[in-house]
Amino acid sequence: MIRLKSNQLKVGMVTAQSIFNEKGAPFLVRGTPLTDRYIYRLRQLSVPELHVTSLSADFQLPPPPDVIEERTRVQAVDSVAETFRQAEVNGQFDMDLMEQCADLLVRDIMTKKKNLVQITDIRLHDSYTFSHSVNVAVLATMLGNLCGYSKSKLQVITLGGLLHDIGKLAVPTPILNKTSSLTADEFKIIRRHPSEGRKILKELNSPIASILAIIAVQHHEHLDGSGYPYHVRGKSIHPYSRITAIADVYDALTSARSYKRAYKPNVVYQMMMKNSPGHFDMDRLRLFFDNVAIYPVGTVMKTQLGYAIVKKVVFGHTLAPIVVVFADKNGNLLPKPFGVNLAHCRRDAIHYVMDDVELLNFIRHTGIDPAVFLDDDLRAMRDYPRIGKHEI
Repeated sequence: MIRLKSNQLKVGMVTAQSIFNEKGAPFLVRGTPLTDRYIYRLRQLSVPELHVTSLSADFQLPPPPDVIEERTRVQAVDSVAETFRQAEVNGQFDMDLMEQCADLLVRDIMTKKKNLVQITDIRLHDSYTFSHSVNVAVLATMLGNLCGYSKSKLQVITLGGLLHDIGKLAVPTPILNKTSSLTADEFKIIRRHPSEGRKILKELNSPIASILAIIAVQHHEHLDGSGYPYHVRGKSIHPYSRITAIADVYDALTSARSYKRAYKPNVVYQMMMKNSPGHFDMDRLRLFFDNVAIYPVGTVMKTQLGYAIVKKVVFGHTLAPIVVVFADKNGNLLPKPFGVNLAHCRRDAIHYVMDDVELLNFIRHTGIDPAVFLDDDLRAMRDYPRIGKHEI
């Protein structure tokens, strides 16, 4: 996969991300070949960049499978958007709709438990809360499933993820969607949303209202007491809140916002595992990253064996994917690329992940998109499909 600016997109390229518009509806779903109309609308909507599966419009590689069905994700985003709108207009919302949504998400996650988290979607700023809430619910439920929780408990965790940011209804929209730095006063207002969420959810006519309120109020708390709003620490933080906190931070860091680019999963892994001591439940965090593609399928990297592209990621071995080595250490294409499981190599086998600029330069130099090496039939060929410089 490669991340391209909107002016670099070509007709026929396959999207590796879904895009949700300002109303929370899907504008473009992952796995869709781009058309002139789609590219024009992406530029109109000011979508700055997009992951595609291949730079070659002729090589239509599908994206890796998701942890839920795309139609389930789309339906869930629509349900959350409608729920938040109802709550904003009349202070009421349809818990039956949320419970149906949670049931669909739990069913998909339990069915697709062998699939790993890959690349996150793109949300235009007005729809960020809706699709972020769905992603947090998906990630939290996935982690809850790995922890061995029953289906009924997973449904509570899912609902907690869907509604964890409901308190943002109390935050003025100009502050919520501000693209520049927040002032100290604005930041104080933003930090009220967990406690505002608790107020809203405690009033629900539901037997699980109290636990949903706890998830909402605690999802920004840290185990060492450095979080907010109440500096709760240690065992005082509910296990469901600890799970939701991990999902919330991961999705925020891997998502593009108007004021920042999306961080790559391997960078987020370092940020959460190494640079946030005391913030997270480390046992749950390690389990979480067992099911997240730290190096997603299509990632191009330099290894001790040469340049390689990730072909497969295996649960529990996400730091050491299965790759196809296609060039030597100097970037010269190999006459016969070969597959290797990096779990069988040294722990420092991965030197670095190629950034988008370096990858584009490599493709310009060789005329070959490494994505072709993910196709077993093409990999057996000596005359690989080439990309002309005019196409880049």
